[in-house]
Amino acid sequence: MSSEAKAIENTKGLPVTSRSMIEDLGSLGVDPGNVLLIHSSLSALGWVCGGAPAVINALLETVGPTGTIVMPSHSTQLTDPASWNSPPVPDSWWQIIREQALPYNPAITPTRRMGAIAEAFRSWPGVMRSAHPLFSFSAHGPRAEEIVSWHSVKDFGLGEQSPLARLYDLDASILLLGVGFDKNTSLHLSEYRSICPGKKFTTEGAPVLFEGRRAWITMQELEFDSSDFVALGQDFLAKGFVKAARVANADAYLMKARELIDFGVSWLNEHRRHKADG
Repeated sequence: MSSEAKAIENTKGLPVTSRSMIEDLGSLGVDPGNVLLIHSSLSALGWVCGGAPAVINALLETVGPTGTIVMPSHSTQLTDPASWNSPPVPDSWWQIIREQALPYNPAITPTRRMGAIAEAFRSWPGVMRSAHPLFSFSAHGPRAEEIVSWHSVKDFGLGEQSPLARLYDLDASILLLGVGFDKNTSLHLSEYRSICPGKKFTTEGAPVLFEGRRAWITMQELEFDSSDFVALGQDFLAKGFVKAARVANADAYLMKARELIDFGVSWLNEHRRHKADG
């Protein structure tokens, strides 16, 4: 069965449209003027008339001209091939990839494993994309430049010099649209800010354009661990901080970035310390 056939089969009642999504998003609590970071799954929504562009249109219509939409547009296909494991490539390929992979270009480099909505959004008219070659974000709206322009291309791509920290400063909201807390990238900022034992760091690399020429740069990065994000998310939900509703055929969760990230820091400090203590 094709993916579209599955989407039709999983759609309850009438097809999903941009208009029906606008109504659902408003009922969830997405308001005009919101600054909103979105993680999404198109397939979870059911059969959407118009596909990913219809979803983006609904999101932009809901927040209106004074609102700002942000999505991750990570391009982890540009990481050092020595670190690849899903799938790995032969050792003999590594140097060729390092020397010949096309450098990161915000205008054309595709996303990887971000979903169809985020991939369509990165090239949407008026969208700005940040400069980090691995962990970029795309944004549309009056706060877009403020969010993406400060993104350091050096160390710690999801840390204090990233759009995640700017969204925290702006008291933005996070929308999980058909995905769970394991896809909630903001929790990586909680990892950076936590003081729990066992944090590890690694050296990562990527091809970039520097003064018009291709260069391979290296950067220090946290070894991310999302293995307990679902458990963290369940405890956060239990606190009553999250609005939950159905948007189209998907479960959707709306929360404040500050509340989540601050809770995440405390939760990780406690639970990972206990884990380290055995």
